[in-house]
Amino acid sequence: MFGDMMGMMEKLKETQQKVEATKKRLDTVLIDEKSNDELLSITLTANRTIKSIEIADELLEDKEQLEDYLILTLNKAIEKATNVNEAELAAVAKEGMPNIPGMDMFK
Repeated sequence: MFGDMMGMMEKLKETQQKVEATKKRLDTVLIDEKSNDELLSITLTANRTIKSIEIADELLEDKEQLEDYLILTLNKAIEKATNVNEAELAAVAKEGMPNIPGMDMFK
């Protein structure tokens, strides 16, 4: 029984290390999002850190329009990044789950 417990603890520790490595790797995964008319372009990491924002000159003439573009495009980019982030971390966590009877809800 203690061997099983030690094995599970070791597997959980390995999984935690893989999760941390995945989080670091997600800092290098870039998500690009553009407004429908491509006047605004945003790049962020899968960990939701903004890397760049490109704004067409014509958007600089209308503050309210620019704000609307930023809100819409940032929200779309953040949603995409969150989906990538959650999928990657869930895959690592699922892979590392020990086989505990009754805990098969993750499979």
